[in-house]
Amino acid sequence: MKVKMLHNNKGLGLGLRALAVAAPLFAALPMTTVMADDAAPSLTFGAGLRTSFVHTSNEEPIQDANDFNVDNIRLYVNGSVTPYLKFTFNTEYQGSPPNGDNSLQLLDAIARLEINDQFHLWAGRFLAPTDRANLYGVFYNNNTRPFNDGVQDGYPSEFAGRDNGLAYWGQFGIIKVQAGVFDIPETQNDSKVLVAGRIQADFWDPEPGYYLNGTYYGEKNILAVGFAGQTVADQHAWNVDFLGERNFPGVGTFTVEGEYARYDRLGGYGGFDGSYAKSNGFFGLASYLFPQNLGVGKIQLLGKYGQTQFNASSTVNALEYHQRTLELNVNYVIKKFDARVGLFFLNTTLNSGLPDSKQYGVSLSIQI
Repeated sequence: MKVKMLHNNKGLGLGLRALAVAAPLFAALPMTTVMADDAAPSLTFGAGLRTSFVHTSNEEPIQDANDFNVDNIRLYVNGSVTPYLKFTFNTEYQGSPPNGDNSLQLLDAIARLEINDQFHLWAGRFLAPTDRANLYGVFYNNNTRPFNDGVQDGYPSEFAGRDNGLAYWGQFGIIKVQAGVFDIPETQNDSKVLVAGRIQADFWDPEPGYYLNGTYYGEKNILAVGFAGQTVADQHAWNVDFLGERNFPGVGTFTVEGEYARYDRLGGYGGFDGSYAKSNGFFGLASYLFPQNLGVGKIQLLGKYGQTQFNASSTVNALEYHQRTLELNVNYVIKKFDARVGLFFLNTTLNSGLPDSKQYGVSLSIQI
């Protein structure tokens, strides 16, 4: 579960104006559930932890490194005021340097008006409509080391892929639509807002809800294609992504995922030295989950390859270059996303004389 809350009076004002405009439409929407205004409020709590040991082998003169990391610690709060008015609130602890500063950060904070399958209005801080990878994050992904290829989850954000804003989303049969307006660090204190949207088609089993998964471990048969884009002023970013998963009883679960993304002065990973205004690339992933239990869990084999081109540098005489990333996993899936252990190998190669690196390690992810 991922969670959120209202950001400021500006966002609240936008939300109230949107509700006033949308109110006459409620009566025309087909209601899929019966709502009782006097239902008792509810509140649930949860937590998540990702930790790892990583050995990094670098090219000279960069020294090798051995690191025990607390990658993510999250606390989840989720509740309802009425059956159609809900809220979400998540926090994340940022680990030790260089990956964090030992601080507690606001992750998600959402006021959620949810009338039926076709009408949801969210306000606060949350994941804007983006690629599938950003919408499944680090706890509902398939591979052990996501977001290292310079492709996925490169959209701009306030923190950890999240932005402050207002969004509508709805499910219409096999089609899911998400759209919203957001404030990002580059637009704060001026008149510009970021416009974001995503449309997805699920041709086999549906994927209900705002968020997505990188796998369903064979519980669903998935054939999904999504397109997302963001724009502000003359800056743009867009991607197309795909997930296919099929469970064959007695044989196992096969999963394939892919994405192509282009960042044009909006988002992106900034390249090797942070000065690259444009980038584009793709990745492909394939995994196989054995059907038999081995002890308390199942073994999964996974491979992922990504390639990114960084160009349009803002630094004079900086090199344009390619990044190629290969990831291999042997994962032990104990309780789907709530208990997983993974052995991983990550190989990153750069051309134009830039240093390569290799990582080996083990990762643990648990949630309650």
